[in-house]
Amino acid sequence: MSDATLLEVNLVAADHPVWSGKAKSATIPAADGAMGILPDHEPVLTLIDAGRVVLVDAENVRHMFEVTDGFISFDSNRLTIAVERGRDVVITKDSD
Repeated sequence: MSDATLLEVNLVAADHPVWSGKAKSATIPAADGAMGILPDHEPVLTLIDAGRVVLVDAENVRHMFEVTDGFISFDSNRLTIAVERGRDVVITKDSD
C-alpha cells in the first residue's frame, strides 16, 4: 500500500505522545457515536468521548487505545487525536 493511500496519525495525551505512524483506517469514539476515518475522508474537527481508538496500520496490525475525552482534527490524510489521557490496550494482527 502506498503512502498516498494511508493516514498519517498522531495520538497524543496531555503529558506524552501515545502513538504515531501510518494507518489504513481509524475508528474513534466521537461524541455522537463511533466514527470511522479512511484515507481521503473529508476534513473534520470533532470532540471525542472516553472510549477506544482503533488504528489499523499498513501491515494490518490493529492497535487499540483507551482514551479519555478530547478532540480529533483530520485534513489532507493527517489525523491528530488529542486526549487528556491515553494508553495502549491491545495489538493484534488482522488476517489478509
